[in-house]
Amino acid sequence: QVQLVESGGGLVQAGGSLRLSCEASGISLSDFSRDSMSWFRQRPGNQRELVATITGGAVTNYQNPVKGRFTISRDNAARKLYLRMNNLKPDDTGVYYCYSAVHQLWGQGTQVTVSS
Repeated sequence: QVQLVESGGGLVQAGGSLRLSCEASGISLSDFSRDSMSWFRQRPGNQRELVATITGGAVTNYQNPVKGRFTISRDNAARKLYLRMNNLKPDDTGVYYCYSAVHQLWGQGTQVTVSS
């Protein structure tokens, strides 16, 4: 059974940084390596929205609000996905989820709160 578990959220002041992690279990190295993985977030009062994506070939794509501030990366051997978030803003507050395209699977989410 494939599972995704996020960690690394917390409370940070505006301008600060956090690194989120998502660990996949129950998945082979080959399957994880070819999987397109994404980070989504759900801000208070909003629908869940895409933040960034990284393909199996490590091609990355970012949504405009986070371009230049967030970096998505992956460690296939460790079956981990990361999101480095710099220069955080109060508007980045929300629950962040990782998503596996191959398995159409969500993690449970990790809370990020940015204070002004």
